[in-house]
Order: sequence, then C-alpha cells, then structure tokens
Amino acid sequence: MFFQAVGRSRTALGTFVGQWRRYALNTASRRQLCSKPSVPAHTQRSAFKLPGYRPSEMDKRILVWSGRFKTKEQIPEQVSFEMIDAARNKVRVKACYVMIALTLIACLWMVILGKDAASRNDSLTTRNMEKKAQWREEAQRARAEAALAEKPQ
Repeated sequence: MFFQAVGRSRTALGTFVGQWRRYALNTASRRQLCSKPSVPAHTQRSAFKLPGYRPSEMDKRILVWSGRFKTKEQIPEQVSFEMIDAARNKVRVKACYVMIALTLIACLWMVILGKDAASRNDSLTTRNMEKKAQWREEAQRARAEAALAEKPQ
C-alpha cells in the first residue's frame, strides 16, 4: 500500500513537471508579455522639452563637492542626468568613507575608555551594586522616619 502511494505521487509529480515544461516552452517562444511595443523614436519625447536637467541649489552644491566644477557660477543652466547621477554617487561614496572613519574613531575611543575604566576597577557590576546599596540605605532611612512619625510621643 505504501509503495503504491509513492508510485502514484511520483507519477503525479512527473505529470506536473511535464506540463510545466510544455507551458514554459510554448510561452517562451511567443514572448507576449515581455516584448515592448514598437514606437518610433521621434514620438517618445516631446519636441518642446529640452533634454537635460536644470540643477537645484543642492544639486549645484553636489556638483561642486564632487569636483565637477570649481564654483557654482561655472555650472550651466542645463546639465545631463548622467552628470548629476555621477556626482551624487561620488558624494555618496565620500559620505560612506566619512562614516567609516567616524565609526573607527568611535571604536578606538570606546576601547580607550574601557581600558581606563578597567584600570580604575570600574565596571557596570560595581556601579549597579553601589546604586542598589544607596537605594537600600534610602529605603531604610525612609522606613525609620516613617516609624518615628507614627510613634506617639
């Protein structure tokens, strides 16, 4: 009985794989959903719009920071998308380098602070124990004051 069930499941799996292959082969040859409509190149872009991009003030700063231009006055009215994209990528990489450097400096600073605290025998455990001892003393003082206030004199 077990072997019959396994045999039937293998047959069903083979049928499924065969049907899937036939479907994939038939649709791959047609490429109906993946094909782009054929539109002439001159109708894709409006005739009144100039190619390019008018950079904003932030884009102008990015172009100067990336080294494309020396000053903001040298930047033309229209700039290509590729130039803006390349400048943004360059500034993005520079920002990543700055963040990496700051992370390394912060790590070294934490190591120095940790070694300094270890030389003073200062740790989180001792700080917590001192804080809890202080809380216990304050609680005992509050209980003693409450007990004195309740006693009639």
